[in-house]
Amino acid sequence: MSRPQDGGLSRRRVLGGAAGLAAGAAAAAVGLPPGDMSAASRRISPDLARWRRQAAHVTITRDDWGIPHVVGESDADAVFGMIYAQAEDDFNRIETNYLISLGRLAEAEGESAIWQDLRRRLFVDPEALKRDHAKSPAWLRRLMQAWADGLNWYLATHPQAHPRVIKRFEPWMALSFSEGSIGDDIERVPLTRLEAFYGNRPAARTDEEREPPFREPRGSNGMAIAPGYTRDGHALLLINPHTSLFFRSEQQVTSGEGLNVYGAATWGQFFVYQGFNADAGWMHTSSGLDNVDEFAETIVTGADGRRSYRYGDALRPVKTETITLSYRTADGRRAHRDFTTFATHHGPIVREADGRWIAFALMNRPVEALQQSFLRTKARDYAGFAEVAGFKANSSNNTLFADSKGEIAFLMPQFVPVRTDRFDYREPVDGSDPATGWRGLHDLRSLPQAVNPNNGWVFNTNNWPWTAAGPDSPKAAGYPRYFDQAGENPRGPQAIRVLNARSDFTPQTLIAAAFDPHLTAFARLVPGLIAAWDRLPGDDRRKTRLAGPIRLLRGWDCRWGADSTATSLAVFWGEALWAPSAQPAKDAGLPVWDYLADHTADAQRLAALEAATERLTRDFGSWQVPWGEINRFQRNDGAIVQKFDDAKPSIPVPFTSARWGSLASFVAEPRPGTKRWYGTGGNSFVAVVEFGPKVRAWAVTAGGASGHPRSPHFDDQAERYASGDLRPVYFYPDDLKGHIERSYRPGD
Repeated sequence: MSRPQDGGLSRRRVLGGAAGLAAGAAAAAVGLPPGDMSAASRRISPDLARWRRQAAHVTITRDDWGIPHVVGESDADAVFGMIYAQAEDDFNRIETNYLISLGRLAEAEGESAIWQDLRRRLFVDPEALKRDHAKSPAWLRRLMQAWADGLNWYLATHPQAHPRVIKRFEPWMALSFSEGSIGDDIERVPLTRLEAFYGNRPAARTDEEREPPFREPRGSNGMAIAPGYTRDGHALLLINPHTSLFFRSEQQVTSGEGLNVYGAATWGQFFVYQGFNADAGWMHTSSGLDNVDEFAETIVTGADGRRSYRYGDALRPVKTETITLSYRTADGRRAHRDFTTFATHHGPIVREADGRWIAFALMNRPVEALQQSFLRTKARDYAGFAEVAGFKANSSNNTLFADSKGEIAFLMPQFVPVRTDRFDYREPVDGSDPATGWRGLHDLRSLPQAVNPNNGWVFNTNNWPWTAAGPDSPKAAGYPRYFDQAGENPRGPQAIRVLNARSDFTPQTLIAAAFDPHLTAFARLVPGLIAAWDRLPGDDRRKTRLAGPIRLLRGWDCRWGADSTATSLAVFWGEALWAPSAQPAKDAGLPVWDYLADHTADAQRLAALEAATERLTRDFGSWQVPWGEINRFQRNDGAIVQKFDDAKPSIPVPFTSARWGSLASFVAEPRPGTKRWYGTGGNSFVAVVEFGPKVRAWAVTAGGASGHPRSPHFDDQAERYASGDLRPVYFYPDDLKGHIERSYRPGD
């Protein structure tokens, strides 16, 4: 294996540039003699020969939706083909994910990304990852090597691919991105406070840190239904992650070593994050568990200038380290910045508050996390899944589980530090007090969970765990308060509503439940608005001016729909009411939904309705506009941040933001230069799985499987996505017959 190189420039010196690598690989792939390759390519010909040999053990079959079904002789072969297929579909997203996870984004995007890179490098040290890689189990090292080889083989055989920074992938890099969730724990560190501390200057808060009034709920929906509550006696699973659109690649990955998994893999990772195999399936939802903490450190500076921090009756030395970051200059060259960083045993220092330094503690178990992420895809039943959970390296996600034995389960993240419940860990705790520290990890049996509950179903909508299995849910009184900081949300009652509606679920009725149009938030809020209007005196000007909008909402059944003008009015009213209420709700310690329902005055409700009608009329010519005319799906290009255009084709999306209780979520808003609202998040990969004698599944991916605008699979699923029309999954070879677009070896 070539020795890892830390800088893009040194890689170019070693490899002779991307073009030279591609030319040499192409020559090797077609069997040309060494004289037809560049000198640089000849130097790495052993790698090329190894990649070509491994490619011969892999077959990629693209179905008629462009979805890759990868078959390898070994797990390593399957990983090689899996990541190669991902690179074919969207290499840019793969590289970008690793630029972020490795703390190298500024090398592509310039100095503006330097603070994001510094935040990452406080927790992710490439040298430590290399040591972790060397100590990893042999089977995991083989997978990491195959992962790197698959990406490098893609680059070698695709000279048209132009990496922004990473010209060669190394196996240890896979450890930098070992969980597949939409945002990891490191992202909880506020960038501007980090910049203020290490840049020694004030920094304006970002939009994200200012907590905009319309912050979309982050997370997903998952449901598992026991055989006794289904028509055919087979367990069912709903997989419904809410992420940024096009966040994951839909794939099937099979090997001769027992791997046979289908689902959504986050770009650049070699495990299916949300999915199923022939016997078991799993769905992850962002958890409200509090398992990252801030410790306020008391810093003491000695006469010699050395810093210590107080811990109990002792002083401990502050750990000091220099981190050097590279960034791209305006003229395309490379520059560097050095940062002297600090840490205590609690974690890196990330900011200062009230004269004390704040250390940030989180899970840092990359080897265990990568093992858990891969091995759970091979679990065949609940016992096997629970055994893999023993790595305790899932920190951010709840799990909904179902298997062919009929077992179902709701599980919380397994990485849960034991803490003293008398402290409020939502705020920084006193780092000098040993009583505030972590005391190991909770045993898995001590975590809130619901396994095979009598009520026959489990769910989570990023809400608290105390309703996950209806009356058979874990009880809040039995657990420390840090097990939930999320509370309830409007999707929770909606999930319970659809789950209690029947006891004879089929895959099709579960799909219908996942797209049930009832909006619980408006069902709660609109009656208060109508009552406020009813209480107006007859001579109040608002009585006449708002009569039409009130009439429309009074007759509305609180169900979204593309043709519904009431949906448009309600959403615009809800946003107008939400904006001035978000901060008071936070100050009162209440969910915004509760504050809107119980603490807003009649005048506020009516003023928000006036604002909504005026905004609709200004932007669309009338306050009676069908929701589908406003709420649109559009995919114009393959950029991670795409541009939207009212003049270009788009399609209506009937469902709303999850904020209003819709289980099906679409995160849309007007974009620069547009009146219509275009979505960038919400439902992404959606699947329903039935675990009968043979597994059956239906799925849809936002847009399509390919990130290339000229591909027929760039947006061929858009209409199905918007209408909730899931397509059959081709899981078995017999399913694929008649639906094969192409079969090939990587590099062909």
